[in-house]
Amino acid sequence: MKKINFFAAALLASCCTFTFVSCNEDNGTPDYGDDLTGYVEEDLLLEAGKTYYLNGSLQVKAPATLTIEEGVTVISRNNGKVSYILIEQGAKIDARGTKDAPVVMTSEKKSHGAWGGLHICGRAHTNLTGGSGQSEIGNASYGGQDDEDNSGVLEYVRLEYTGYSLNEETESNGLSLYGVGNGTKISHVQAYKGADDGIEFFGGSVNIDHCVVVDCFDDSFDWTEGWNGTASNIVAYQISEGECDCLMECDNNGDNFAATPVSRPTIDKATFIGVDGEGKNRGLRFRAGTEVVLRNALVTGKSKCITLETSETDGSFTRSVDPSAITGTYIASDIESKWTTGEGASAEEHIGNYTSTMFTDAGNVINHDFSGVFAGGFIGTVGTAGAVSADDDWTAGWVLAE
Repeated sequence: MKKINFFAAALLASCCTFTFVSCNEDNGTPDYGDDLTGYVEEDLLLEAGKTYYLNGSLQVKAPATLTIEEGVTVISRNNGKVSYILIEQGAKIDARGTKDAPVVMTSEKKSHGAWGGLHICGRAHTNLTGGSGQSEIGNASYGGQDDEDNSGVLEYVRLEYTGYSLNEETESNGLSLYGVGNGTKISHVQAYKGADDGIEFFGGSVNIDHCVVVDCFDDSFDWTEGWNGTASNIVAYQISEGECDCLMECDNNGDNFAATPVSRPTIDKATFIGVDGEGKNRGLRFRAGTEVVLRNALVTGKSKCITLETSETDGSFTRSVDPSAITGTYIASDIESKWTTGEGASAEEHIGNYTSTMFTDAGNVINHDFSGVFAGGFIGTVGTAGAVSADDDWTAGWVLAE
């Protein structure tokens, strides 16, 4: 998980007022349609089937709603500006595509890291000290006490070529969810070919379903700061050898493993297909005190499909009351449960309590042979495990898979 220096983005936004400009064709100059940039302080409608151009940052402020109708395409210009869309606390996004006419947010430059993606800030919890934080890009506040907070709707939305980099350590995700509440609906969303994470949760209680991350170079899914929502029918699919990191990187709080509320999402019916790379051989990486309930998952392509890396995380599986659990899951390797404390000569490696026997006793399968499971791409299931059945391909028509 990379931290973004939001100073440049915040400075850009502070210098802008909201503009909505039509650029007509003149002397051979192409008609770019309507330009979007700056602060949005009143409701804004992007009309069905139209193309709009993002000419820098677009930041929606309370109580405005950004409504995006089916078939809209938003294209970030390749002009060197820091471009992203950010929904602040109290504002909303209502982006409702369809299977046949999804909402597409993309870039003129068709490559990983071309623009800064979509960021939503809500009033649900975070376990940061003080219960609130600032978004990594755009410097917007998030956090609070309202886990039922509603930041709007995303349905049939595809986010392409995100992960804009200001420098080596400052990249942005496809979809960043900061303290987003479970009143928000997120269904049928794809992050495609991003340079950083696909979908990341910073606390909150938001639930997602039918979401696909394809070939994002850092982690496909990432959570931290106490996220405790659900994710059902999700896919992480990696293509580029040596580029992609974890299929899921899962933290409670990197500075305080015991911070509360503790990250404890439920993941059900998931497909995770990775590619190994030097230092990038972990699939589902549970660490920093996170807890989890994982059901009906398929995990392959990484030499370490599941790792448990802190005593708090490992211990959550073996405690007697409300333990973490993995059930009905098939992995292509053995499970690894261990962690290291200290540095240098003081470092001590601890072998975890959660064993392969305990894993398989819960109805899971290790060292599973996945040959023949996926007829093409990520389509395929094993019994009730996996996100996309060949008999019910809910990704057809709107998801890009290569």
